[in-house]
Amino acid sequence: MGDCYARICGSPGVRSPRATRLLRGRSSMTLAKYELIDAEKAGYKIIDMCRWLQVSRSGFYEWRGRPMSATAERRERLKALIAVVFDDSHETYGHRRVHAALLRRGEEVSVETVRLLMRELGLVACQPAPWRPVTTDASEHHRIPDLVRRDFAAEAPGTKFVGDITYIPTWEGFLYLATVIDCFSKKVVGWAMADHYKTSLIEAALDMAAVNVRIADEAIFHSDRGSNYTPGVFGEKLKRMGMRQSVGRTGVCWDNAMAESFFSVLKNEWLSRFTFSTRNKARRQAVCYIEGFYNRKRLHSGLGYQTPQEVEDQYLTRQTAA
Repeated sequence: MGDCYARICGSPGVRSPRATRLLRGRSSMTLAKYELIDAEKAGYKIIDMCRWLQVSRSGFYEWRGRPMSATAERRERLKALIAVVFDDSHETYGHRRVHAALLRRGEEVSVETVRLLMRELGLVACQPAPWRPVTTDASEHHRIPDLVRRDFAAEAPGTKFVGDITYIPTWEGFLYLATVIDCFSKKVVGWAMADHYKTSLIEAALDMAAVNVRIADEAIFHSDRGSNYTPGVFGEKLKRMGMRQSVGRTGVCWDNAMAESFFSVLKNEWLSRFTFSTRNKARRQAVCYIEGFYNRKRLHSGLGYQTPQEVEDQYLTRQTAA
């Protein structure tokens, strides 16, 4: 017996590394049991749980009476901050965006810790549903070229835009939303809504874009080949604005992926939460998301977890300084 004790614990008064590991393991297991008892005390008697888990009641009550450790305090503080960030994002941020938001606030925390704490809090982001491209690849010759070819990057604001139309169902009928997105900042610089999807709706969104951002000479406006984007009157509108028209192929949504992606985010992060009785109510929520959140608050992974407005402002500041 003495030999066994010596092999495990070493000489009297000297704790071997193996003994230290055993004690630490036993301590961690005991703490885990205490935490389980504390979590389940509303449903079971403490005396019964202590007996089942083979721990002493006095040890449990002593553990509960100890002050919270610095690590535990920090975790609780991080949980509170995470909950605030998640709520401010309208419950749209996953753990990576929440992590980026915490870093912007000066918090030093790992992305894995944020993921685990969000899981403990039961915070699950409203994520865009997956969408699949149409496999039709029209090969027929078309008059309007594709000047973008799925390259949605831009070197400066006002040089490359994408546009598209979607519909929002209401009890009064569909509300149609046309958008114009600046490829440099991913900012929705122009939008218009109406009970129709005629070319005039797109022109109204373009007119707003021209007010919100300086359109460069020979800027590109890219869209799909919808009938409301391809009539001659729309081409003339773009020429008067000094813009070049670009369209993707028929039925190939990847050719206008940036515009498609925005509508996916808009519907899944926000509009899917509501049932609209009127077009006016749907319009208010769309504006709330675009202007109140997407352009100015939503962190974009493609922008290094900055907002579109920040990216645009930083560019303009650099230009002014130069």
